[in-house]
Amino acid sequence: MPLLHFHIVKGSRTPDELKSLLDTAHGAMLEAFKVPPRDRYQIVSEHEPTHMIIEDTGLDIPRTNKVVLLQVVSRPRSKEQIENFYSLLAKELERGCGLAPADLMVSIVQNSDEHWSFGLGRAQFLTGDL
Repeated sequence: MPLLHFHIVKGSRTPDELKSLLDTAHGAMLEAFKVPPRDRYQIVSEHEPTHMIIEDTGLDIPRTNKVVLLQVVSRPRSKEQIENFYSLLAKELERGCGLAPADLMVSIVQNSDEHWSFGLGRAQFLTGDL
């Protein structure tokens, strides 16, 4: 049950481009993490250009106003799954959305089953509902 939080520059995408970004990222996440199709939890935050500083940690990665910072919160995944997600996501977003791989930054935070409630005041991973 990954939660994907996209940070983008305000006004950098049309509604159709944004839908394509979200749909494409969801597809990559499904393939890499092997989760059910309805495990779709996505949030988009748009920021003024001066409110997003996404540099390159000295790696000489050029960024544009199309930059996407994706924060993923997820149950534990293997190193292989994570690396596959990074690669697949970059390829699919470039192919399907025209997003340059240099304009994609991803951070994954892993947590445990007790950290999720899908509603109704219950921890469904702990109660056996999931």
